[in-house]
Amino acid sequence: MFAIVDYDTGNTRNLKKAFDYLQVPTQLTADPVELAAADAVILPGVGAFAAAMTALNDRQLVPVLQRLAQAGKPMLGICLGMQLLFESSNEYGNHDGLGLLQGRVTALPADLGVKVPQMGWNQNVVQQPASPFKALDQNYTYFVHSYYAICPAEEIVATVQHGVRVPSVVQRQNVVGMQFHPEKSGQVGLQQLATFKEMVSAHDFSRN
Repeated sequence: MFAIVDYDTGNTRNLKKAFDYLQVPTQLTADPVELAAADAVILPGVGAFAAAMTALNDRQLVPVLQRLAQAGKPMLGICLGMQLLFESSNEYGNHDGLGLLQGRVTALPADLGVKVPQMGWNQNVVQQPASPFKALDQNYTYFVHSYYAICPAEEIVATVQHGVRVPSVVQRQNVVGMQFHPEKSGQVGLQQLATFKEMVSAHDFSRN
């Protein structure tokens, strides 16, 4: 059972459909006991960083998610959910994130000849060829975002180019983030969710 964090922020319906297609049972929940019992925790997200963190704090989920990740619980953040995994964001001020990944979230530059937000398909380049996500290389996934992560190279699994190099998949041990929407990215997106499922089943979060 995968637990999808219920905090009124995220495309949970389509995400559940994607996991249903992969025959992965899911539960939409904000219950710490249910989150702890799940095989993996999925953190979706759309909208603004500060509002999402406020919603998590209002439900007292920030220490729960931090504790579960630090204990080795597999965790996948998607789109804004990935950004929340980092230490901070400067979206409309300075805001703390969950601090599960090193780095910060900042605005995509609007003066480099590309449209902001990035909205549409972009081609991924895998930076760690031994990663379980290596099949993503050169494939296109669907993005909708105005902010991106600046983080250590060792945490970047794949990138896309959108004026700057944007991390599209990140990983630090059992914590994984996808900046794109796998549930909107067709078979390629489903393949990435299936890869995460296989990593959870095998208890293998190495990048080799």
